[in-house]
Formats: sequence, structure tokens, C-alpha cells
Amino acid sequence: MRKIIFPHPEPPRLKARIRPLFLPFSGCPHRCVFCSQTAQTGEGINPLETIYAKFKDNLEQDLKRKARPYEIAFFGGTFTALPGDWSERFVDLAASYRNEGLTTRIRCSTRPDALWPEKLDRLKSLGLNMVELGVQSFDPAALAESGRGYDPRTAIKGCRMVLKSGLALGVQLMPGMPGSTPKSFLRDADLTSGLGPRIVRLYPCLALKGTRLAEIWSKGGFTPWGMEKTLLYLSMAVGVFWRKGIRTARIGLAPERAMIEDILAGPWSPDLGTRVRARALFGRIKLLASGVGREPEKLMVPRRYSGEIFGRKKELAPSYERMGLGPGRIKFWDNPVFMMR
Repeated sequence: MRKIIFPHPEPPRLKARIRPLFLPFSGCPHRCVFCSQTAQTGEGINPLETIYAKFKDNLEQDLKRKARPYEIAFFGGTFTALPGDWSERFVDLAASYRNEGLTTRIRCSTRPDALWPEKLDRLKSLGLNMVELGVQSFDPAALAESGRGYDPRTAIKGCRMVLKSGLALGVQLMPGMPGSTPKSFLRDADLTSGLGPRIVRLYPCLALKGTRLAEIWSKGGFTPWGMEKTLLYLSMAVGVFWRKGIRTARIGLAPERAMIEDILAGPWSPDLGTRVRARALFGRIKLLASGVGREPEKLMVPRRYSGEIFGRKKELAPSYERMGLGPGRIKFWDNPVFMMR
């Protein structure tokens, strides 16, 4: 009787705490059809001077109360295109608290067409560690219909420029955006995995109140992906990333109250990430089951995955049962690996 022992296919998660600082629309050359950064971040639009002063005050307060160390993440806007030397000032301020033991790593998000080698070198010298690029897609039709303002070649060039600078790369993709298809999204996943990012974020496209996409949707010009379609293709993409050792740092937008209230259409749920990972894990187990030589009779699952293995409300239980792993055949143990026989 053959026995298969295997770890969870997802690369290890970093245990570092991340403290985001949002700069909605700052540095952005224009507003994309789907973008509503104030709703997505829960932050209003403020002058950079105000954001900087508040950020500095928060750091000082955290230092005084001896807060646990955390990583700083500059999100929202186009960080490398902030006017003047603001991007350098923000990075330099965050890095200045490293010697105090408060801050650890520093990352930022930006557009692939807002990168220059000298800018990346300067930010790296000040303490920047990672650049996340809001690529959204490498498909020409999707980029054009969503008004991104760059082509696939620019997106790829941006990714390679970050890596060449010695900074870690993160890639953000938007499945279901105007002009994209399941086939083009899976091509995006393959291309992304070949570029070698450290992390990937997947944000399924939503029609949010106040965006141009909401107007297009209201007139019947845009149909967002349904939930089942989203779960299927995101789980396939996650499987691709896992096989390449790439971690999915986020699946779906964070549950900001303002954002939830502004969703007009699209596949959003607070447990989207868990449901996608559960399907990606099922795909891996199903593939390994073929190596047992017959219908598997038992699957031992690390207890830490007891809330994920079946997805939401045990929605994957019928799929496991069709594999032969019905009631009583999937059990949990304290071992960190899976075992199937």
C-alpha cells in the first residue's frame, strides 16, 4: 500500500508585521477606469505634508510605547512618481527608525511605467527593500480597455528593472478587468511566474461606486466575473505560483467598510483568499492522489489547515468524496505535513 507524504504547496509565509501608509492618488498620472483608492484604502486625500507629519508622529508614538517591530508599506498612489523628493523623504524617515528597532523592511507600490534606474538606486540606498508593481495585466486589450496608459512591453520592462536594481519584486494582477479573459489571465499568471517575483497579489476587478467602470457597468458595457469563475481561475493561477515558489500575499481587496458599501458588482467576499487557496490545495492533492495507484483511502491533514481544507461551509467536501475521501477518511493530526494512502 503506497503512502505519500507532502508539505502544503504554499511557500512559507513571512511572519513580519506590515504597517501600511496609504497615499491615495498621489503621483498618479491619471485615474484608471476601475480605481477608487479612497474606498479601497479607507483613507481620504490629503496633502503629502499632512501625511508625512502624521506618519512621523505615529512612528514616534510607536517608539515611545515600545511597539513590536514592523515593516513599512507605502501603498496607494504612484510612489516613485511623487512630486519632488517626497518618495525619498518618506523612505528616509521610515528607515531612520531601524536603528531604534522599530522598523524592519520597507516596500512601496507603483506603476511599471513610473520607474527609472537612478530613482530605484536612490531609494534602495535610503533603505527601500521591495517594489510592488500594479501591472494588473500583461494583455494589450486589457491594458487598453482599462486605460492603464502602457503596453505589455513596458510592464515587463518595469518588472525586470526592479529585479536588476537588486530590489525584491512584487506583482499585482487584476483578473476580470475590462478586456481580460480567463485565458489571458492564465497567460498573465504564467508570465508573472517566469519573471520571478517574491510575491503576487490578486485583486479581482470590481465595479465600485464613483468610478468610470461603474458607469460602463450601469450601461451594460462591462460584466464582472462571477464568483465560481473567479474561484476556478484564481485557484489555477495560485497553483502556478506555488509550483514556482511564489507566495500570494493577498487575494481580494481588504474589507474596508467604505469599499464594501461602494461595491456595485463583482466577485468579492471576506473569505475569498481562503476559498481560493482551498481549491488550489485540492488541485494539488488530486494530482498527488493519482500516484497512490488506486482510490486513496485516507488523508491526514495538519491541524492548522482544518479551517481551510474544505473551503467555506465544506463546499469542497463533495469533490473530496468523489476522489474517494468521503466522511471519516480525512483526519487531522499535529504533524506539519500531509499524508495520503
